[in-house]
Amino acid sequence: MTEGKIIKALSGFYYVLADNRITQCRGRGVFRKKGITPLVGDYVIFEAENDHEGYILEIKPRKNELLRPPISNVDQAILVFSAVEPDFNPLLLDRFLVQIELNHITPVICITKMDIVNGEQLDIMKGYGADYSKIGYDVVFTSAKTQDGIEKLRPYLDGKISVFAGQSGVGKSSLLNSLNPELLLKTDNISNHLGRGKHTTRHVELIQFESGLVADTPGFSSLDFINIELDQLSSYFPEMAELSDLCKFRGCLHIAEPKCEVKKAVEQGEIPKYRYDHYLQFMEEIKERKPRY
Repeated sequence: MTEGKIIKALSGFYYVLADNRITQCRGRGVFRKKGITPLVGDYVIFEAENDHEGYILEIKPRKNELLRPPISNVDQAILVFSAVEPDFNPLLLDRFLVQIELNHITPVICITKMDIVNGEQLDIMKGYGADYSKIGYDVVFTSAKTQDGIEKLRPYLDGKISVFAGQSGVGKSSLLNSLNPELLLKTDNISNHLGRGKHTTRHVELIQFESGLVADTPGFSSLDFINIELDQLSSYFPEMAELSDLCKFRGCLHIAEPKCEVKKAVEQGEIPKYRYDHYLQFMEEIKERKPRY
């Protein structure tokens, strides 16, 4: 029996990487009975019948699991946003960051197209970069030249399982294609057919990039807040979570309560007002959410 990692799942077969060798495996029937589906990214125990085929016997506990793309044990999400064309969208970025914090994944914020901003836009983007860096997030500025983007991201991808996500139209697929040029055709097919028809069998695969692995499909799970309660939201804003214990009232929601350290930090400019405004907007979305039964 050997331990390995599933790097591709296709038509009921799981391709397991162990000791630089890939073994095509099937899952034991016990997984179906238990309603368990092996996922790309799973660490598994398998038994090889020969050099190329085997059976998965056990799936190790997952540290996280995403629905889109269907993948587990992700170390980090590369959040790709553009400075311009389309304009930088901090509200959408914060929406992604909350979901990533919820899933215990480390985010890396990659801001592209910095080579085509004007002086005023440059100052604005550097300001955003400073804000997110102060929170503790890694921020990488890249140009529209894809290879430049990969060179800047290279140190972050080393030894990690990464998934790309972010704003539409900012070049996520181009970044992935520069990692592995063979992906170009797949990306063109998907965009031309809007992911429908014969391309609905699209599978997820982890591609090797030096010592790391990258999911070859951009995406991320749902960006609504169905799994977050009102009193949990601030814990996914790290700068607020740090101050919550100092608030006068336990369970402070940082909205109307007196002696709230989070509101005080916003007033003093220690927490950017736009981050707090996004927090309030997300709170409203959670309040207005239909109850689950």
